[in-house]
Amino acid sequence: MLRESDVAAIEQIVGYTFRDKALLAACFTHVSYANAHRTASNERLEFLGDAVLGFLAAKHLFADGKESEALMTKKRQKLVSERPLRESIERAGLDKYLRAEGAAGGKAVSSLFEAIVAGVYLDGGMEEAERFVGRLLGFSAEEGAGNDKGELQEYLQARGMQKPEYILTGREGPDHAPRFTVRAEGAGFAASGEGSSKAKAEKAAARALLLQLKNRSGDL
Repeated sequence: MLRESDVAAIEQIVGYTFRDKALLAACFTHVSYANAHRTASNERLEFLGDAVLGFLAAKHLFADGKESEALMTKKRQKLVSERPLRESIERAGLDKYLRAEGAAGGKAVSSLFEAIVAGVYLDGGMEEAERFVGRLLGFSAEEGAGNDKGELQEYLQARGMQKPEYILTGREGPDHAPRFTVRAEGAGFAASGEGSSKAKAEKAAARALLLQLKNRSGDL
């Protein structure tokens, strides 16, 4: 099992308190560690989490615009690909709790995201799983939930730092269904976010940067 201090830290970052602590431990157990210590791994959880994550991404894209099936499929693949999953786990600092024998590669870290999604879903239901995904990936089917840009600005100003800057770094898709990418910068760090408008991309970037800053400062 994980140490109590690690469980508490993980639950703070994830934003959910597990009733089944053994399930939480399984989420963070790579197959290499499981084989060496004869315990449950997160492989089956990865399988379920991949399906749940795909559904939540599809729900978000469906609610976010009127794109064609082909375009939504392309966007969903990008949203839940290995790189954004790995980067979100590393940004939140959850990768340091992954139990593995030897160095765990990028796929193991991105798979950890899927395992956590499955664990939260099994322990708390789809709503909690969606909240976790939105918290780390910066998207949710519930538009307008929270003032992420305002919260980030208040967080920086309370520490005597300058206001965050938002830089448009990409724009894809046709005029009737664009996709924007924005980088938020503040306190010497940066994080990116995507959205169907520049404002939504800025909001997603602000949420990602705020999570990164809080994790680094121990405020989570």
